Amino acid sequence: MRLLFSALAMLAFAAPAVAASPIQMVVLGDSLSAGYLLPQDAAFPAVLERALQAQGLSVDVANAGVSGDTSRGGLERLDWAVPEGTQVVLLELGANDMLRGIDPARTREALETIITRLKARGVRILLAGMLATPSLGKDYGDRFNAIYPELAKKHDIPLYPFFLSGIAGDSALNLDDGMHPNRKGVEAIVQAILPAVKNVLSGL
Repeated sequence: MRLLFSALAMLAFAAPAVAASPIQMVVLGDSLSAGYLLPQDAAFPAVLERALQAQGLSVDVANAGVSGDTSRGGLERLDWAVPEGTQVVLLELGANDMLRGIDPARTREALETIITRLKARGVRILLAGMLATPSLGKDYGDRFNAIYPELAKKHDIPLYPFFLSGIAGDSALNLDDGMHPNRKGVEAIVQAILPAVKNVLSGL
């Protein structure tokens, strides 16, 4: 019997540990997160995934960014862009709505529908905010800028107030168009938003 117990104990210690499945995360966005004019390994989702893994978090971050996409476009592709099994979504949409001068009420409606549908599926959401350019005027700016904090409060989801915080207007961190982050800009965005992402991932 002693030999049997010893053998069983040795097998137990020798058995490989079962690795936990990686958390499945999707970045649903536009060109700002898709990696416009950048190789895919330099796009925001890939850089974020490496940053999280470097801190010991097992997370797969899928790139569901589409250049030129509006909030309505994101809603229309939601079901296939965010597949079953997704646990967390970083929602980064609205910049193109603003640049095209789309009525903020329409942007709000599309984003709210996305949030509602994701929450019904049990998906955690981090809402990345956007700010209107001053050239669109105070009235438009006030209405657009209010969308993100108001939706975050209404639906009790975390908000990262401005996705381009720290890089907007900095030529060293943007491509020549002055709108899209370059490699260094993406790295800066990731480092800034990383604590908010980790908070959303906690407990999964």
